[in-house]
Amino acid sequence: MAANYEDRSWTSADGLKLHFRDYPGPDGYDGPPVLCLHGLTRNSRDFAALADHLSETRRVIVPEMRGRGMSDYAPDSSTYNPVQYVADVEKLLAEEGIERFIAIGTSMGGLMTMLLAQAKPGRIVAVVMNDIGPEIETSGVERIAGYVGQGRSYPTWIHAARSLAEVHGSAFPDFDLDQWLEMAKRTLVVSQNGRISYDYDMAIAEPFKQPGNAAPANLWAGFDALGEVPMVLVRGELSDLISPETVKEMGARNPNMRTVTVPRVGHAPTLDEPEAREAIDALLAEI
Repeated sequence: MAANYEDRSWTSADGLKLHFRDYPGPDGYDGPPVLCLHGLTRNSRDFAALADHLSETRRVIVPEMRGRGMSDYAPDSSTYNPVQYVADVEKLLAEEGIERFIAIGTSMGGLMTMLLAQAKPGRIVAVVMNDIGPEIETSGVERIAGYVGQGRSYPTWIHAARSLAEVHGSAFPDFDLDQWLEMAKRTLVVSQNGRISYDYDMAIAEPFKQPGNAAPANLWAGFDALGEVPMVLVRGELSDLISPETVKEMGARNPNMRTVTVPRVGHAPTLDEPEAREAIDALLAEI
């Protein structure tokens, strides 16, 4: 089956060639596109099923941040931070002439969404925040820091899937081997030496692990910039990155936010779960 997207690229201000998938949507669609922003160690494949689904009615753009997937790796690892990623995405939006959009952000992508809103309030017409908020829990950050950048590789996809199950099994306790294989193919790739390796620059771990660099400061200002924008917060029931207290405060500040809890899932839901998909479809039906 032919892909219903085009592989395209744009160039960052510091000269990196960055990749994005462009799902054009139905002929003649001229409404706001959906911008899907992935998590720390992820890439455009993370949204493959959701983007296929959403592109039946809308244009969908899925950029890969520097150092991930088909995007260039940065020679300066200090540029692996959310502020730089947002600057890169701003350049993409400008080149594509996109003034208004719908944002779907998983984890780091949700942090980027808040920064985009703070920079230019009013241009985001709807938001899906996937297991992330303006405050993130230290325990979750420490867990991520424990595995990011380790540079492991595997002889087969089965070995890769079993390793993922060992590291992330507590977040997806009900996954079977087929689901772990699917997860492996989202996050890893066959390298030049024939081994299966993670599809990101291991150097992204360097700034992430420095104190205070996992997320920009004062993200409540970015969340408040979304005002009363229609929003769905998808939270994994077992999440260790966003607390119930943060969820409650987010709901108090944005009365148009609906919270969907995905049972028996931690950080982060895939957005292919029925609960998540139904909530996203309902949100976009209103736009």
